[in-house]
Amino acid sequence: MRSRAHVGRGVWACAILFACTVVAQNQHDMDDQRERMIDRQIEHRGINDPRVLQALRDVKRHLFVPPDEITSAYEDHPLPIGHGQTISQPYIVALMTESIEPKASDRVLEIGTGSGYQAAVLSRLVKEVYSIEIVEDLGREAAQRLKNLGYDNVTVRVGDGYKGWPEKAPFDAIVVTAAPPEIPKALVEQLAEGGRMVVPVGTAFQELLLIEKKGGEITKRVITAVRFVPMVKGKEPDKKD
Repeated sequence: MRSRAHVGRGVWACAILFACTVVAQNQHDMDDQRERMIDRQIEHRGINDPRVLQALRDVKRHLFVPPDEITSAYEDHPLPIGHGQTISQPYIVALMTESIEPKASDRVLEIGTGSGYQAAVLSRLVKEVYSIEIVEDLGREAAQRLKNLGYDNVTVRVGDGYKGWPEKAPFDAIVVTAAPPEIPKALVEQLAEGGRMVVPVGTAFQELLLIEKKGGEITKRVITAVRFVPMVKGKEPDKKD
């Protein structure tokens, strides 16, 4: 007869093996869902930059959504992340990323860190990502999440996206993930010569615009109609008497 200690160890070993098997199965299922997302939602709709597609394969979107939304992580729509904010639809993330034509040497500014997913995708494509989030809790959580997951070329700060990040400018590209009523002047000024910016603009009706700076001239082109959460402006300091 085996001792209770041996029986106990056997039970624990079986439990650990079972837990590891479940985790492996769940991970495999998530990998399959991510691949289907890329095939059906991304490539099927015209995104064909191989670097962008690979970045979407590399970044595990289910790690950037709340626990109760994990089963929906690879569906074709935005998901709530708290504080009235959302993680963007996968296709829109892909479209915006491809539209800036990211290069390995680029320095990119993102406005609206959210959960950090867009920043993580960009980090796989460019040299440096600077991301600004106005909601303090989201910004701090995203910074920690990105650090824990090893995205060490992303710098996050809490602040007013309308002001950009002047001390780090100019940027080769700017990605705005919330909708201002009009294009923020500071962001245009912080765009490098030859740079590209994607920004959803509007209130009730929004258009995703591609802004390019060439020879000091600014050009604008409508990419598609979109629906983003409004871009929040920081509070101005109280004026002293």
